[in-house]
Amino acid sequence: MVTDEELKEIVASIAVEHRELVVAQKETDRQLKETDRQLKAQAVEAEHDRREMKKSNRELGKQIGGLANKFGSFTEGLALPSMQQILRSQFNMEVVSPSVRVKKGDEELEIDVLSYANSTLNEVYVVEVKSHLRDEGVDQLLDIVSRFRHFFPEHKDKKLYGIMAAVEMSSRLKERVLSKGFYAAKISDEVFSIDVPAQFQPKAY
Repeated sequence: MVTDEELKEIVASIAVEHRELVVAQKETDRQLKETDRQLKAQAVEAEHDRREMKKSNRELGKQIGGLANKFGSFTEGLALPSMQQILRSQFNMEVVSPSVRVKKGDEELEIDVLSYANSTLNEVYVVEVKSHLRDEGVDQLLDIVSRFRHFFPEHKDKKLYGIMAAVEMSSRLKERVLSKGFYAAKISDEVFSIDVPAQFQPKAY
């Protein structure tokens, strides 16, 4: 049989264990709250970093796009003097106009160089200039010649020819350019020159 003294000791021991349990539970709650606070802070920081990264990517994209545009304009500018000379002397063009942009309603057409002759020759040449030619560049020139007369009805009776000029043009792309009946031209040491085989026959669009 448990004596009063032993019972008191048991009750006291239970009370101590209860207090320790309460303290431990409070510490656990505090740690959980601290962990939750840290996780929330990390989530906020991660969201901030994500937004900053997205903003940086947008700015970088704009810078890269601007650099590409500037390099394209730089390439066109280097080639223009010799390009004008060849268009006038070799193709007998009377008018040579760089950077032509025309708009009809919501449609727009941009041509790097437009040249034409109104005499008995009655021809038009559109020149597309690229620093590094890709398939999209050839597609772009095809699109220009297909839409040209819509934007320039005054030239509807002229024969229309295309010239693709590039600083870098792979042999595969050169073959594609020639297969479409376009003149291939290279830009080397700031000089523009026609680069086609002797048997080449241009296509009038």
